[in-house]
Amino acid sequence: MNLPQILFLTLVFTVVVGGMIGATALLGRSRTQARLRSLDAPSADLPARSGPRHAQWLDRIAALTRPIGQLSVPEEGFEQSPLRLRFMHAGLRQASAPAAFFGVKTLLTLALPLTAFAVLSAGEQHLRGSTLLLVLLLLAAVGYYMPNLVLERLVQQRQRALFEGFPDALDLMTVCVEAGLGMDAAMLRVADDLAFSHPALAEELRLVQLELRAGADRPRALRNLAFRTGVDEIDSFVTLVLQAERFGTSLAASLRVQADMLRTRRRQRAEEAAAKIALKLLFPLMFCIFPALMVVLMGPAILQLTRALGSAQP
Repeated sequence: MNLPQILFLTLVFTVVVGGMIGATALLGRSRTQARLRSLDAPSADLPARSGPRHAQWLDRIAALTRPIGQLSVPEEGFEQSPLRLRFMHAGLRQASAPAAFFGVKTLLTLALPLTAFAVLSAGEQHLRGSTLLLVLLLLAAVGYYMPNLVLERLVQQRQRALFEGFPDALDLMTVCVEAGLGMDAAMLRVADDLAFSHPALAEELRLVQLELRAGADRPRALRNLAFRTGVDEIDSFVTLVLQAERFGTSLAASLRVQADMLRTRRRQRAEEAAAKIALKLLFPLMFCIFPALMVVLMGPAILQLTRALGSAQP
């Protein structure tokens, strides 16, 4: 492997890793920043918003990449595409987020192959024919699908945070309902209490309150909550609340049963993740740790044995 090939591989690795880290930093949300924003918020009734620096970065990226971002927009448009639902599940509600997403996707799709072609052309050994075309197509595919992977990662992180915090929210909601509060007041109180520990869930509950204040009925606001989050447990909660109101059953008892079931499911998921650790550690142990350990333990003995056999020869 000559120097141009090493430089090319280093450049590709730097661009891919830097792009993933940069996209995660731009699209992700820091829990510490969310807590500071909630402390600086003038009213607890307002939903948590992304910081001004976060919004400014998205606006700048969208403004710079808007001319080429239209090349990656689906044929049916963003509003009718499945990506809009994924943006909702990831909690990306800024108006400039779709433009920045499609702009970065188009930029990576064009920049990676062009950079690779320039680096390969400057080298001594030129790739030609089908090999060069395969490398360029592979880099274009990586640049096109990498933003989708980052978005999917954000969706998984947010849905996991919502799932882990929802049993605690149901416990607090049960206590509030048993104390005499209505469902709307209980959800608002729970949102205020969970603003620090589970900011994503608190934001969703506050959005429900804003929809109710805007004139939407409770079934529609709760269904919108399940649609925005995409979490099956929240969908079950919405169905439970609507059925309890329709048939006149005890809402507090239903919430208590639902909270117990969700705590059991959360513990089962934790146990399942813990059971997978042994299998995940098997290959690193076999191919990374055990060889080095064998060299450290048996290396001195092998050297001594080799010296002893060499001195014993006539």
